[in-house]
Amino acid sequence: MLEKYPNDVKLVIKHFPLPMHGYARKAAIAALAAGKQGKFWEIHEKLFANQKDLSDAKVEVIAGELGLNMEQFSKDLKDPAIASLIDKDMNDGRQANVQGTPTIFVNGKLFNQRSLQGFQQAIEAELKKKK
Repeated sequence: MLEKYPNDVKLVIKHFPLPMHGYARKAAIAALAAGKQGKFWEIHEKLFANQKDLSDAKVEVIAGELGLNMEQFSKDLKDPAIASLIDKDMNDGRQANVQGTPTIFVNGKLFNQRSLQGFQQAIEAELKKKK
């Protein structure tokens, strides 16, 4: 949908690390820290692929594999602005009654259909309203 409607559709990621996933918050911080070096999506994919084995050591290995500047990455992991952004995302999620992840909204409306076709229909319906 981003490729089909590059000027009309945007993807916004909000972090909502669930407490039942012990490493979720640290993984979100790592993703944002890597994002400061332009590697958000790369680390995001690797963190998900390794979600059952995540630890500080594993995140460091992944960051190294991605060629991150490790000194900067370590500094960014401790950046209070990143922690604050995650706190804000979580507060936004609670206000929107998010119960789990992933939760998808299309123009502020909760999207419940999980098919690609349903997703396309919802987006295209919103785009038609714009015209």
